[in-house]
Amino acid sequence: MSTRAPSDLLIEIGTEELPPKALRRLSEAFTNAIIAGLKEGRLDAGGARSFASPRRLAVVVTDVGQAQEDRIVIQKGPPVSIGVGEDGKPSRAGLAFAKKCGAEFDALSRDKTDAGEWLVYSATEHGKTAAELLPEIMRSALDALPIPRRMRWGDGDSEFVRPVHWLILLHGDQVVPAEVFGIASGRLTRGHRFMSSGEIPISSPSVYADTLLSDGFVVADIAVRKSIISAAVDKAAAAVDGNAVGDEPLIDEVTALTEWPVAVTGAFDKVFLDLPKEVIVQTLTSHQRYFPVTDGNGELMAKFITISNLRSKEPERVRDGNERVVRPRLADAAFFWETDQHSALESRTDALKKVVYQKGLGTLHEKSMRVAALASLLAEQVGADTEFVTRAAVLAKCDLLTGMVGEFPELQGVMGRYYATSSGEAPEVCQAIGDQYLPAFAGDVLPESVAGQILAVADRLDTLAGIFLLGKKPTGNRDPFGLRRAALGVVRILIEKDLDIDLSEAVVAAALQQPITTEDRNENRDALYDYIIERLRGYIVDADNGFTTDMFEAVKIRRPPSLVDFYARLVAVSHFVDLDAANGLAAANKRTANILHKAKLADGVADNLVVNFALLQNDVERDLFHALQSAQNDVVPLIKARAYSDALRRLSELRAPIDAFFDGVMVMVDDNALQQNRLALLVELRALFLGVADISSLTPRE
Repeated sequence: MSTRAPSDLLIEIGTEELPPKALRRLSEAFTNAIIAGLKEGRLDAGGARSFASPRRLAVVVTDVGQAQEDRIVIQKGPPVSIGVGEDGKPSRAGLAFAKKCGAEFDALSRDKTDAGEWLVYSATEHGKTAAELLPEIMRSALDALPIPRRMRWGDGDSEFVRPVHWLILLHGDQVVPAEVFGIASGRLTRGHRFMSSGEIPISSPSVYADTLLSDGFVVADIAVRKSIISAAVDKAAAAVDGNAVGDEPLIDEVTALTEWPVAVTGAFDKVFLDLPKEVIVQTLTSHQRYFPVTDGNGELMAKFITISNLRSKEPERVRDGNERVVRPRLADAAFFWETDQHSALESRTDALKKVVYQKGLGTLHEKSMRVAALASLLAEQVGADTEFVTRAAVLAKCDLLTGMVGEFPELQGVMGRYYATSSGEAPEVCQAIGDQYLPAFAGDVLPESVAGQILAVADRLDTLAGIFLLGKKPTGNRDPFGLRRAALGVVRILIEKDLDIDLSEAVVAAALQQPITTEDRNENRDALYDYIIERLRGYIVDADNGFTTDMFEAVKIRRPPSLVDFYARLVAVSHFVDLDAANGLAAANKRTANILHKAKLADGVADNLVVNFALLQNDVERDLFHALQSAQNDVVPLIKARAYSDALRRLSELRAPIDAFFDGVMVMVDDNALQQNRLALLVELRALFLGVADISSLTPRE
C-alpha cells in the first residue's frame, strides 16, 4: 500500500450546454455518487464541494487516500467433522475448500463457535491504489446520473446528456489515466465560451475554482454564482427605485444559464402595463427569463432586469438587444388579450366537445360536465352555493381554447378568471375559475373562495378516478399524470380549509361518472381512496408536527369518511398518548382485541352478545360494567360532537376498573354462558374506544 499522504481529488466533465432546469439536480447527484463510490471503494475522503456551470459538472473531494487499507479476508469452510477424517487427515471436502482458497490444507485454521468447529482460511488482501479505483468510481457515477433521455454524438456509441469534450481526473497534482465517452483524462479545462480562449491547465484540485475565475472568467460554484445573481438583480432593481420579482426556480434557471453573470436593466413601452399583471410576468420570466420590477406599491413598472452571460464593452447594445426581443413578445400578448375578449368565455363550451381530454375518458366538455356534477354534490355536503360552483365548473376549461393560454399554458385558470370577468360572470364564478388549479406545487397557496376550493377538489377527484379506472395509477417514481400532486392537493384543501366532505362518497361518485366499464371498478375505487389516504400520511406524519405512524394507523383503521374528521381524531390521539393512563389502556385494548380475535369477534362485532348483569360473578366485573355504562353515557355524545379529545380523556378514567378486571377475571372459562357474558363485556369496552380510534395500535411511550 502507498505511504503517500492523502491528496485532493478533482473530477470535471466538460460538455456542450447542459439543460438548465436539470443542472443543480445533476450536480448534486454526481457529487453524491462520487462520495458513495469512494466510500464503497474503501478510499478515505474528506469533504466534497460541487461545481456546475452550463458547460461542466465537477466535484472536488479533499484528502482522498492514495490506496485502500490492507485487510484480512476470512473464508469459512465446512465443519471440521466433515473437512477432516477420523484419522486426522483432510477429507475430500477439506481439500476442495483449500483448493478453492488457493492454499495448502495446512494453511487452514479452525474456528470454534457455539454452533461447532469450522475450517477457515485467513489471508491478507492488499488494497488497490486510488489510481486503479477512481476511473471506475467516476464511470459508475456518470452512469447513475438521473438523465431521462441520453444522446449520442459523432460516430461513437457513447451516450450522455450532452456531448462531452474534455475530462479532468486529478488526484493531487497527478493525472489519473482514464477514458470516458472516448475522451482521455487530463488536466486541461476550458473557460467562458466568449471571454476566454484556449485550454486552461489546472495544476491541482485546490486551485480549480480560482484558476477558472481568474483565467477562464467562470464562476464555477453554482451556489456562489446564484448569490452573485441575486445580489446583482436586487441592486439593479434598487437603482430604479423598484423591487425585483423572481422565485427560486427562475433564479436557479438563470444561474444554470450563466458562467459570468452581469445584470442589465431594460425597459418596455408603458402601454403594455394595461395587460394583466400575470401576462407580463409570464412573458418576462417564462419566455425570456427576465426579472420583472415592481414599485413600492407592488405595481409592475415598465422595466425588467436580465442577466447577461458576459461583460460587454458596449452594455447599451446588450440592453437594446434584450429590449428588442421583449417588445414583440408583449405585442403578441396584447393581441391575444384583445382578440380573446371578442367572444364570451361561454361561447367556447361547444368547442370543448372536439378536444379529447384523455383517451378512454372522453372530451374536455365531458370532463367539465362530470366535474360540475361532482362539484354540485360536494357543495351540498358543505352547504355552499351549488349554482356558483356548477357554473364555474362548466366554464373552467374554456380558457384552454383561447389564444393567450395557447401561448402561455401556465396561465390557464388565471386567464379564465379575467375572461369570465369581462364576460359578465358573477364574481364568485370568476374567482372559482381562477382558483381551480391551486395549489399548483408543493407549498403553493390554496384557493381562497369556497367555490374555488370545491371546484379544485372536484377537478382533481375526477382526474384521479379516471386515471385509476384506466389502470394507470403511478408506479415507482413514475407519475406522468401528476396524480401524487393532485391527491396531495385534495388533502391540503380539505384539511387546511376545513371542508368537511365525505371523501368516500366523493370517490364513489367520481368513479361512477367515468365512461369506463371495468370489472375492477370497485377495486380501483377502493385503491383510489387508499391512495389519497397515503398522501394524507405523508402530509401529516412526514411533516414532523408531532404525529407518529402508529397514531396515524390507529385512526386509519377506523376509515373516517371525512379528512377533517380524520385529522380531528388524530389530534385527539396525539393528546391521549400524553396521559398517564395511555400505555396501560393501549395494552388493555390490545389484550381485548386479541381475546376477541381468538373468539372470532374481530373489531368487537357481535350483535347477538349482550351483557347479562345477573351473570357477573364478582365485584370487578360489576365495577367494569357500571363504569362502561357511565362512560358510554358521557362519551357517545362527545363522539357525535367530534369532541374526540374529551372523549378519550373520559375513557382514560376506565383504566382502574379495566386493570382490575384483567387481574381478577379469567375470560375464556369452560362455562360457555359465563364466557360469552364476559366476551360481551369486552365487546362493549372495545366498541367504546373504537368510537374514536384503535388505541390498541399505539406503541408504548416512555
